[in-house]
Amino acid sequence: MAVPKKKTSKAKSAMRRNHDALAIMASGNCKKCGEKKRPHHVCAACGAYDEKQVMAK
Repeated sequence: MAVPKKKTSKAKSAMRRNHDALAIMASGNCKKCGEKKRPHHVCAACGAYDEKQVMAK
């Protein structure tokens, strides 16, 4: 079984885990009601997509 010869330093571990942070989710405002919504998703508040009513709310 392989065993590391030296201890991995805190800096080296941090460099390896550097990309594990959560990314900020993109968001915009609904053009119909002004609520925050994700791009290319139906608005949860009014049910509109691309200024057209697609869901009854």
